[in-house]
Amino acid sequence: MAAAPNAPVSRKNSSGLTRDVEILELLGDAEAFRNGGLTVTRIAEITGRDKAVISRALATLAASDIIERDEDTLNYRLGSRLYALAARTSQATLAAQSRTSLRHIAQSTRETTHLCVLRGGNVLTLISELSSHEFRTTGWEGITTAGWRTPSGRVLISDWDETSIAHWYNQHGRDRALLGPLDPALASAGFAVLDSPPADKAVVTDLASLMAEIDRIRTRGYALLDEELEIGVVGASAPVIDFTGRIVAAVNVSGPKSRIGHRLDALGSFVARAAAGLSASIGGPAVR
Repeated sequence: MAAAPNAPVSRKNSSGLTRDVEILELLGDAEAFRNGGLTVTRIAEITGRDKAVISRALATLAASDIIERDEDTLNYRLGSRLYALAARTSQATLAAQSRTSLRHIAQSTRETTHLCVLRGGNVLTLISELSSHEFRTTGWEGITTAGWRTPSGRVLISDWDETSIAHWYNQHGRDRALLGPLDPALASAGFAVLDSPPADKAVVTDLASLMAEIDRIRTRGYALLDEELEIGVVGASAPVIDFTGRIVAAVNVSGPKSRIGHRLDALGSFVARAAAGLSASIGGPAVR
């Protein structure tokens, strides 16, 4: 029987682990995705291996939840445990890759740069790289703030559907901002953290305005901050996307408005490109 188009080369003499990896590769390809998995017969056909051998291999993998079987179609597909292991790998790789990437962004922009993730209703700053300027925003590592209030928080939910966003906002839309102290240079210059932004600075005031802002983020690929959290402080945030196509983090760059306020959109575009590069390094979409 001729091998199916685009089928991998058969590995009849290879180790059991390598043969199992071959099966996992097939269950992760386009045909399996279109059909909700592959049958024992189809896998045997593609690999050129005995159907009984394939069936035993599939049963072993399924017993470990590496793959799973649909009881209605009898198709096998990648299982929950494999995705969980892959997610852990992605998180570890993100932590390892982001420090170098953030340092490069901070050096390029000469402004403080952060990597942020979502924790319930809050945005948590995992890593900060400080600006080289004496007059700068401070590092926020380990500090959380209400997600709906921040550009990073809005970026982090920008790939959610409208129902999920509405549910999240109904739960967290009244959360108060919990902000860390400003760099002493900013504080001594009269800049202050506000519990509520001035009315003319507030971008999100209700669910409708949140959805409008998320639409803008989706269109341009980044979110902007213009004194909404701190008088005199502006910034930009962009999404980091993992191998599943989900947004798993946000890169944020912030600094004094007097220095970067006139080039916010240019900053946003730069941060979006930098975040895309970080995404590619953890298995996300390739940079175009």
